[in-house]
Amino acid sequence: MACSLIGSLRWEEGEPGAPKVPGRIITTVPKAKELRPIVEKLITLAKKAAVLATAADAFRTDAERNTDAWNAWRESEKGKSWVAANAPALTLRRRAFSFLRDEKAVDILFNELATRFAGRPGGYTRIVRLAGVRLGDGGQKAMIEFVGENDRTKRSRRRKAPVVAGAKAE
Repeated sequence: MACSLIGSLRWEEGEPGAPKVPGRIITTVPKAKELRPIVEKLITLAKKAAVLATAADAFRTDAERNTDAWNAWRESEKGKSWVAANAPALTLRRRAFSFLRDEKAVDILFNELATRFAGRPGGYTRIVRLAGVRLGDGGQKAMIEFVGENDRTKRSRRRKAPVVAGAKAE
C-alpha cells in the first residue's frame, strides 16, 4: 500500500488506471492508520538522505563516467571524500528499498517527496474518513493522502462592520 500511495504521484492524466487525484488512495480506516506511520518514517528517511546528498555534492565532479578524467577523480582525495560523504545517503536509500521493493517508488520518495516536504517537520499524510462503507464487508472507508497540494483553505467568516453613512471620523 505504501508503494501504491507513493506511486500515485507519478501517473499522467488520461493514462489508463491513473488516479483522479495524485497522492491519494482509498482504503479502510484500520489499513490507513497502519500505513500512516510507515509512510511518514520513509519520508523522514528520504529527507535525511537529501541533506546528506547535498553535503556530498561539494565533492562531486562534472566529468563523464568511465572517462580518464572521471577515473582520475575517483582515485583522488576528492573522489574518496565524495564516496565517504555519499555512503550514508546510499544506505538510507537501500533501507527504503528493502522495505518498499519498488525502484520507481523509491525514486519518487527520494527525488520528489523529500524536496516537497523539506521544510515540514512532520505530518506528511492525512486520513479522511469517507461516508460510504465497503459493499463486501461493510468496512468503513477512508482516504489517505499527502498534505500540501490540493489543500483546502479556511476562509474567514467574519464580516466587516458596516459603514454608517454620515458618521464622523475622529
